[in-house]
Amino acid sequence: MIENKNEWTLEKILAIYNTPLLELVYQAATIHREYHNPQEVQISTLLSIKTGGCPEDCAYCPQAARYFTNIETNDLLSKEVVREAAKRAKSFGSSRLCMGAAWRNVRDNEEFDHVIELVKTVNELGMEVCCTLGMVSESQAKRLADAGVYAYNHNLDTSEEYYTEIISTRGYEDRLKTLENVRKTNMTVCSGGIVGMGEAVEDRCKMLLTLSRLNPQPESVPINALVAVEGTPMEDQEPVSIWEMIRMVATARVVMPKSVIRLSAGRTNMSTEGQALCFMAGAGSIFAGDKLLTTPNPAIFEDLEMFDLLGLKPKKPFADAPKPKTKEMLDYQENRNEKWTRPGHIIEKNVQYSGLAKEKRKDNKVMGE
Repeated sequence: MIENKNEWTLEKILAIYNTPLLELVYQAATIHREYHNPQEVQISTLLSIKTGGCPEDCAYCPQAARYFTNIETNDLLSKEVVREAAKRAKSFGSSRLCMGAAWRNVRDNEEFDHVIELVKTVNELGMEVCCTLGMVSESQAKRLADAGVYAYNHNLDTSEEYYTEIISTRGYEDRLKTLENVRKTNMTVCSGGIVGMGEAVEDRCKMLLTLSRLNPQPESVPINALVAVEGTPMEDQEPVSIWEMIRMVATARVVMPKSVIRLSAGRTNMSTEGQALCFMAGAGSIFAGDKLLTTPNPAIFEDLEMFDLLGLKPKKPFADAPKPKTKEMLDYQENRNEKWTRPGHIIEKNVQYSGLAKEKRKDNKVMGE
């Protein structure tokens, strides 16, 4: 079994992905047991600290301001609300809180100052702190790390080629640049993608190839199944099958043996049996809670019952790396030279749904008058 990331090619990863399913699960399970405790699964909780209003046009995302979806928007949550949410998550066995804000990129302003305070608030509870705030400069990443952030999430979503079919407001190189900035700090890297957006198998394997060539490979790799949300350009996308999810988890496990493969969005459509096969194939983490940012998720009690049935136990915090040491907040230089791209190409379906959203808002306004 190949372990050296420099040896991976698209052809080799495709061959793994297309291995007969039971043989693939066996190979992945063998590798998983070599590098991880198969009886432990980390429970993570995802909390949207700022919902909606994002200026991006990601075709899958209900938080894009240009689409008309039924999500409730909110400004940044207070420290008190976040503290209580973190305490509740911890009481149910969650060892990591991931805070997400619907931003294109972090800006050096009062909102970022507030996020830093939220990080310190959760860090004091003894939980791993993860943030997903959009693109970050090198100095912003350093500031997050010094505040005690354990992991920074920034997904590649899909292959570089298919990326241009779903997003037009930023470039793939921005994703990689953000991961590079995170890697310059002591934060761990969390980066994966979404399955079921209409991409080809080659796109899935190209994404894994890109992740595998990061040096070092990401400590965490979330594998999400698309949750089609009404009002987004992908609202009619058919759910991806559990067998494709199992293949994706298993392939990621073989390609990145030391990474924690995270079974993320889309679990509401997965049976206990299907999730069990994902765990066997190398998934070592789930997101728990009633919803993931804005999409449904199994209730925590259902997950705890599943853990009991399968003989799994929640992983303790900082089992893979020590708790970050916070540093005194120094004066950080604002990275005004960091230029994030706006590719400028047009995705017809995204434009169409943006136009439909404008019409619906106009109709609603007329009806409300």
